[in-house]
Amino acid sequence: MQTYLETPSDCFSNLKDYPFSPHYISVGEFKMHYVDEGPKDAKETILLLHGEPSWSYLYRKMIPPLSEKGYRVIAPDLIGFGKSDKPTDLKTYTYKNHVDWLKNLITGLDLQNITLFCQDWGGLLGLRAVSELDSRFARVCAANTFLPTGDIPPKEDFLKWLRFSQEVSKLPVGKIIQNGCVSKLSQDVIHAYDSPYPDESYKAGARKFPTLVPISPDNPETERNRQAWMFYKNFKKPFITMFSDGDPITKGGDIFFRRTIPGAKGQKHTVIQGAGHFLQEEKGELLAELVSEFIQNNP
Repeated sequence: MQTYLETPSDCFSNLKDYPFSPHYISVGEFKMHYVDEGPKDAKETILLLHGEPSWSYLYRKMIPPLSEKGYRVIAPDLIGFGKSDKPTDLKTYTYKNHVDWLKNLITGLDLQNITLFCQDWGGLLGLRAVSELDSRFARVCAANTFLPTGDIPPKEDFLKWLRFSQEVSKLPVGKIIQNGCVSKLSQDVIHAYDSPYPDESYKAGARKFPTLVPISPDNPETERNRQAWMFYKNFKKPFITMFSDGDPITKGGDIFFRRTIPGAKGQKHTVIQGAGHFLQEEKGELLAELVSEFIQNNP
């Protein structure tokens, strides 16, 4: 049995604007937490995937307006994040394991007719899940994310982040979210992003994620990501990009999706103005409107 930590529930008490009831599902050896709002029998399901080092709190501005429109909205916490179990062994966190845990959530809840909204690592995982569970997905919204193979050298901004994440003695999660935003966050919001991590022992997943990005062609997941790109070259379901104008790490990545994917042709791709890497934090209400419009325009 692998050892893991569970963040004490009182760490999440009185979080600002996060009134959602917790739900849990076993994904292999661990429990994954997810928000499940809106009617369970809704025709459309929206899957909101966060990345590094955030959690489902990032989607608190998108969940209510989408669920109020009659969509079922699922926002999980990846293993190692939020209210999900946090394995203590760094070796447990592999790209493949994260994909498998996500697929276990999707199949375990038997989610169908899914519109994926993915950002950061939510895209690296979610886009793989779409390619491996194609029949369950109806549409894709990609925001500030990519599906790297290591064939294109990483930007210096990413390499700086990679070095920082591995060298800093205490990973300042809340401050990292703040640094990835254009606007100033309140202390309540910064505290909420810190809340899953009472001390450094809870941050193994957040520590490991930056090292798992395929930044060279010899990465163990490079070939699977190349295969996923081959899948997307024939992907005709609706695919839209919603990248922000203030993210130095992913800026320009939307072009690859729009040029490569047949389903991206003719869609109303958007550049979100006045937002940084964590665009859901700064423009969540606008993104919810755009996602709903995307679904309505592509029945």
